[in-house]
Amino acid sequence: MSDPRITSSIFTRGAVDLSALRTPAPTSTPAQAGPPAGAPGGAVGGAGVTVIDVTEATFQTEVLERSLTTPVVIDFWAEWCEPCKQLSPVLERLAVEGGGAWVLAKIDVDTNPRIAQMFRVQGIPMVYAVIGGQPVDAFSGVVPEAQLRQWIQAVLKAGGVTVAEPTDPRLDEADDALMSGDLDAAERAYRKILADAPADAAAEAGLAQVGLARRVAGADPRAALAAADADPADVDAQLLAADIEVLSGLAEQAYQRLVGVVRRTAGDEREKVRQHLVGLFTMAAPEDPAVAAARRALASALF
Repeated sequence: MSDPRITSSIFTRGAVDLSALRTPAPTSTPAQAGPPAGAPGGAVGGAGVTVIDVTEATFQTEVLERSLTTPVVIDFWAEWCEPCKQLSPVLERLAVEGGGAWVLAKIDVDTNPRIAQMFRVQGIPMVYAVIGGQPVDAFSGVVPEAQLRQWIQAVLKAGGVTVAEPTDPRLDEADDALMSGDLDAAERAYRKILADAPADAAAEAGLAQVGLARRVAGADPRAALAAADADPADVDAQLLAADIEVLSGLAEQAYQRLVGVVRRTAGDEREKVRQHLVGLFTMAAPEDPAVAAARRALASALF
C-alpha cells in the first residue's frame, strides 16, 4: 500500500459505481465455483450462511441482492497477501460468531480484478460494508480486533440490525473519539474505564492505539522505514518502523524487528524496546498466533 496508515470510514456514498457488476461479465467458460462449504473461503454456517466465497459471476446474487436484507462485509484478499492472513481469520471468526446477522463475502482480487477495480481497491486487505445494494463504509489494512468489532457493530446499526451493547457503554464514547481522530478525548475515556476496571482488554487495546497514533503522527512511512533499515543501531528509528509496520498490517514483521533489537541491546535501551513490543501485543487479539510466537521469541531473547 502506498500509505500504510489505517484508513477507516473512507467511503463516500455514490463514489463506487457498481452498475457494471450487476450482471456477470461475458465469458466463454463456465463460472468457477467457489470452494465447498466449510472449506477455506467457502460457505460456512449451513442454512444460515456466514462466510462465502464470491466471484464476479455470483456478485450480484451473493452481495448486492443479499445486502438488501442482510449487511454484507466484503474482504478483498489474495493468497500472496501476508496481512490478509492476519485479518481474514478474525473476520471469519466474527462472522460465524454473529450467527447470520451479517455475511462475510471473500473476494480474491487476483481472480476477480474487475470487482476490485470497481471498488477502487489499491491495496489489500481492504474491507467494505454493503447495505441495501450500496457500499456504506470501508477500511484498509489490519486493525485490532477490538476496533474491528466496533466497526462491525456500527455497520449492523446502519443496516437496522439490533446488536448487543458493549459491556461498558463508555467504550462507544472512547471508540468514537479514536475513530474521529480526537486522541485526547479517546485517551481520557479509555483511562476512565481502566480506572474502574484495570483489566478491561478493550480499553487497554484502545489506549495502546492512541499511543500508536500519536507516535506515527507526521511521520513519512517510507522515509522512516528506510532510516531504520539504514541504521539498525538506532533504537528510536526501529521503534517507529515497527509502529508503521503494525499500521501497515505487517505486525509479525514488526514483532520480529523488535525482538531483534532486544537481542542487540542491553540495560535501559533493552527495557524500552521490550515495553514497546509488549504495548504492540496489547492491540492484537489474545489468541493471535503471531503474538504467541513473538512472546516466545522475546522470552528467548531476554533469557
